[in-house]
Amino acid sequence: MKKIAVYNGSFDPVTNGHLDIIERAAKIFDILYVTVAIHPTKVGLFTIEQRKELLKKATAHLKNVIVDSTDELFMDYVKKVNGQVLIRGLRSTTDFDYELQYAQSNQYLNSQIEIMYLMTKPSHSFISSSVVKEIASYHKPLTGLVPECVEDALKKVYQDQ
Repeated sequence: MKKIAVYNGSFDPVTNGHLDIIERAAKIFDILYVTVAIHPTKVGLFTIEQRKELLKKATAHLKNVIVDSTDELFMDYVKKVNGQVLIRGLRSTTDFDYELQYAQSNQYLNSQIEIMYLMTKPSHSFISSSVVKEIASYHKPLTGLVPECVEDALKKVYQDQ
C-alpha cells in the first residue's frame, strides 16, 4: 500500500519554508498532495490557479508531488485522495498553540487520519507569506525567502506600486 500524505495551506505565495516542508515530506511518503486551501471569504494576492502554478514550478523536481486545490474540509479531502497523514509545519511556539487546536478538531472529524508535524529549519523560522509580501511591496530582495519563480511573480505584482 502506498503511503499518501497531504500538505495543505494557502500558499499565498509559497515560500522556502513551505518548500522545505514539502521536500522533506516527499522523502517520507510515496505520494504527497500539496493542496491549496480555497477560502471563499478570503481574497489572496494570487489567484488559486496562480498559486497552483507557482507550486508546480517550485516542486517540479519532486516527481511524487501532486499540486491540487480544494474547498473541502481537509480531513474529507485527505480521505478522498486515500491519504493516511495530514502534514503540517511548525515554526514557533505561536504556531504550536494554533496547531494544537487544529489537530484536536481534525482528530474529532476523522481519528483514522494521522497528523504529522515537521519543524521548519531555523533558517526558515521567520519566513511567512505575509512577511514575504510585505518585503516585496517595498521592492526589497527576496533571495533565500522564496523560490525564484515566486520572486519573479511578486516583482510583477508590485512593479507598478
